[in-house]
Amino acid sequence: MAVVSSASFIPSASASAANSRSTSGHKSTISFSSALILRFPPNFVRQLSTKARRNCSNIGVAQIVAASWSDRQAPLDTPPSATAGAETAPVVVEGDDTAAGSGSGSSGNGVVSKVVQSPASFGVGSFLSSDGSLVVHAGERVGRGITTDSITTPVVNTSAYWFKNSDELIDFKEGRHASYEYGRYGNPTTKVLEEKMNALERAESTVFVSSGMYASVAMFLALVPAGGHIITTTDCYRKTRIFIQNELPKMGITVTVIDPADMDSLERALNENDVSVFFTESPTNPFLRCVDIALVSKLCHSNGTVVCIDGTFASPVNQKALTFGADLVLHSATKFIAGHNDVLGGCISGPEKLISKIRQYHHVVGGVLNPNAAYLISRGMKTLHLRVQHQNNTALRMAQFLEEHPKIAHVYYPGLPSHPEHDIAKRQMSGFGGVVSFEVVGDLRSTMKFVDSLKIPYLAPSFGGVESIVDQPAIMSYWDLPQEERLKFGIKDNLVRFSFGVEDFDDLQADIVQALDQI
Repeated sequence: MAVVSSASFIPSASASAANSRSTSGHKSTISFSSALILRFPPNFVRQLSTKARRNCSNIGVAQIVAASWSDRQAPLDTPPSATAGAETAPVVVEGDDTAAGSGSGSSGNGVVSKVVQSPASFGVGSFLSSDGSLVVHAGERVGRGITTDSITTPVVNTSAYWFKNSDELIDFKEGRHASYEYGRYGNPTTKVLEEKMNALERAESTVFVSSGMYASVAMFLALVPAGGHIITTTDCYRKTRIFIQNELPKMGITVTVIDPADMDSLERALNENDVSVFFTESPTNPFLRCVDIALVSKLCHSNGTVVCIDGTFASPVNQKALTFGADLVLHSATKFIAGHNDVLGGCISGPEKLISKIRQYHHVVGGVLNPNAAYLISRGMKTLHLRVQHQNNTALRMAQFLEEHPKIAHVYYPGLPSHPEHDIAKRQMSGFGGVVSFEVVGDLRSTMKFVDSLKIPYLAPSFGGVESIVDQPAIMSYWDLPQEERLKFGIKDNLVRFSFGVEDFDDLQADIVQALDQI
């Protein structure tokens, strides 16, 4: 009888012992004789495995029953993907010193060289060199801690993990036994997702949480002390602004708000305050402003300030903030990463020394990503590069078209030369994203008529999915404020934010044209 390895979970070195666990409720260090484990009734393994594959989405649980226990556990200090393949040499990118992130070294001729590590440097095989391969295989074909013969990663639905005796529990607590403990502290399905994001963002560690907004909250509260100071930018997601303005002051935390391009104000704020964190989106919501990540990182690091970039609008395919010197990169995984408008999630990636602080806060407070959601996000990521490439192309062509249309007053898109940070976007982005904001010639009602005349996009408050989505921010996000208050944030009544999905460009263009004809 062939023996199939069961689900044994091997944690990476970047996670604490409390974040690691072997098997869905079992430990790979348990070793029984084959006589005890494999004496099943005739055809038991075949029948159960067949039924599990046909009927059970949680195939990992069925395989644990049907297969043998694995005792091939790596040492605690060895990531599961460490032996997957030799590391490739780092890529050296040269540029002037204003474009170099912290940690860059001078070549002696006035040119600063910034080392951009290869994916293999972060625990994936050297044969996985592109984003297209990484989103499919990182954390799974290479480095998956769950041993299974299924192509897809099993969903491990459990709230807790058991120990065979108290000695093993003590070994776990003292770091000698690799395991998980409780569902709030880690899950094998989620761990696979975190390893995939590590490879994609070139990060040491990633923590996935229940939403992008919670990721921002956890980052602030874990890294900014009571009485601390942060710097952020004028244009941002409104709920983030509300949290910064309303909640952080309760802990004595103050804030300086600057324009994304105002480096003089940034330097002044850094010199006048003990700044814990500089936080901004890039591109921003909804005007798609871009910050010079390398320059901001250089300025902040000289003052001991952590730089966190919310890259949700870019996605890891279009921009890798860590390679430009940022300390942390944050995403609402609900958007481009998951990409199918069917799941909530968020993540933060960066060095283990910072992520561990956020993870510790997260373990206390909660905000856990459900393992079923982790599975959906991981599945969505496997087409991330294909979706984003298509959305980049559609959005750029549409922005160019809209900029020439007589019924469009202004277009906001970093891929256009008219965008104030177009040169920055070209330098640090490989694509400009799938969202275009624009102002219709007209007032609130005429803009409403345009939006309501569209037939393809859904009128909804999100973006980044395969279905196109449109919204009028004055109504969708700022309707509780009077017009004069909305204008303080640049939100005009005629502003439209359009997230392009994966529909055909010609169909989308024709739909926009007919809707504009209605006003």
